[in-house]
Amino acid sequence: MRQKLLPLLLMLFTFTACQDEFEEFGVLTDELDETEEQTTISVRPHLPDEPYNYANPLLPNYFNAPPIQGQINTPDNNPVTDWGATLGRVLFYDKNMSANNTLSCASCHQQVAGFSDPLAFSLGFEGEITGRNSMGLAQAAYYPNGRFFWDERAETLEDQVLMPIQDHIEMGMDLNILVAKLNTLDYYPELFNQAFGSEAINTQRISRALSQFVRSMISFNSKFDEGMANLQPGQNIGNTPFSNFTGLENLGKVLFFSPQTNCATCHGTTNFTAPGARNNGLDLVYEDNGLGLVTGNPQDNGLFKVNSLRNVAATAPYMHDGRFATLAEVIEHYNSGVQPHPNLSPTLRVGPPQGPNVMPRQLNLTQMQKEALVAFLETLSDEVMAEDEKFSDPFSE
Repeated sequence: MRQKLLPLLLMLFTFTACQDEFEEFGVLTDELDETEEQTTISVRPHLPDEPYNYANPLLPNYFNAPPIQGQINTPDNNPVTDWGATLGRVLFYDKNMSANNTLSCASCHQQVAGFSDPLAFSLGFEGEITGRNSMGLAQAAYYPNGRFFWDERAETLEDQVLMPIQDHIEMGMDLNILVAKLNTLDYYPELFNQAFGSEAINTQRISRALSQFVRSMISFNSKFDEGMANLQPGQNIGNTPFSNFTGLENLGKVLFFSPQTNCATCHGTTNFTAPGARNNGLDLVYEDNGLGLVTGNPQDNGLFKVNSLRNVAATAPYMHDGRFATLAEVIEHYNSGVQPHPNLSPTLRVGPPQGPNVMPRQLNLTQMQKEALVAFLETLSDEVMAEDEKFSDPFSE
């Protein structure tokens, strides 16, 4: 009898020890056969007693001028609020948002990398690679057409923030299961109550909170902004030297805003964004047709979203496929590497803006001019944003 009891006692001891270990790391053990999607990580976020100021940042005066105001895509039914963006911050960094609790939105949009990914292609929740490079998120509120992703398939930011969560490579989560998961975490009911007036957790509120947090990512503390603060009314941005710039940076600024390069045509206003997708001549034949894959229109082949250049020095590698490792390579592409694709953007052509006979512009920049453009782009880096606690990981110790 003792010989039969001993193995049973050992099995019971082993099961109890394993159960204690699961509970120590926050894994739910109510059901022995529950699915992986129903488990959670129970690490609590560290939040201030009063929320950070997300709704009313003290923006420079030129952010309130018509060109910038006309770019804002915030819908009337989802303005940025302090508590809404606080909830969005927690959701953005919470690894419970992925099917196996290994990834968060921030895994592919890292604060130190301008809310982009240093990898050309990000790693999904099961280790597979994504199809495109993760673009930086700064100035998301300032895309006039309000569309998102490289191929602009999301009509609004509210649509966009839910898509990576459901993507079978990126985060692999079913939205119904996500809502059930969040309901098991004791820190969410009060956060949803503070943000929306009740503890109810649903997909729409998740979308709205994430959108608020992303729209609050406004960069305005760069060296360029310091120079803009001293610009007098009527002075031209491109031609007026900034006293805080080096000679090389001022030369780069002149070139950027000049007809010689036409950089400002696609990255206009001080947010350095533009409406609509463009073909910038990366290839003569595209493996990834960008907007053309969405619309099915051959005239949209090779067109991709124009991302903001704010913090661009931190968001390498560049382009939708991360093909360029440095800003110098990007400049050289526009200087000598633009391909004569039939849909090439008019600003990159010589001659008629449309038509089959495409001749790309050659900028013929000197080495110093190329270095000057890189130096100017580096002035768009916002170190304050890169270190600001209100955009940081609340789950970090």
